[in-house]
Amino acid sequence: MAGRGCIPNRVDIQQRPKIVESKSRTGDWEGDTIIGAKQQGVILSLVDRKTKFTLLGKMKGKYAAQVPDLIKKCFKRLPKKVTGHSITFDNGKEFSKHEEITKKTGLRCYFATPYHSWERGLNEHTNGLVRQYCPKKSNLTAYSDEDIQYVEDQLNNRPRKVLGYRTPKEVILGMQRPQKIALHC
Repeated sequence: MAGRGCIPNRVDIQQRPKIVESKSRTGDWEGDTIIGAKQQGVILSLVDRKTKFTLLGKMKGKYAAQVPDLIKKCFKRLPKKVTGHSITFDNGKEFSKHEEITKKTGLRCYFATPYHSWERGLNEHTNGLVRQYCPKKSNLTAYSDEDIQYVEDQLNNRPRKVLGYRTPKEVILGMQRPQKIALHC
């Protein structure tokens, strides 16, 4: 059977533990790909649901075979204390090697309902933030690994209202912002 949604042994989002929906723990991720203009270049995007911490990786096309190793490589950049629990994808065939992703990372993989992008809304929002640096009409093959790392660093060091104006990096590292000291003159 051909077409989207034909992912062998696909685990539906309905089977995902309820705690993932609450965004109360670090280590529950959303994953997607960002495609360049005219299919030129692909970026893998991963974002933690609680901390909003983002991992990006440049792909050599939209091929499932490279995704497990790229995800594992991305997760190696995380602080040692960060553990993973789950990752939720859309139904793109590039994620069809989800069982291999689980073996390499220990993360249980789930798939959103087809055409329900809001089930991975944080990832869709994050992709929009990436597009501020890599516009939709861009040829993504023109961006180097260093360029993609720069975008990742910018997103992870950007204060977010939803995080109490802390950055995703501060939150994932468990850092607190210093309290402002009121000066009385």
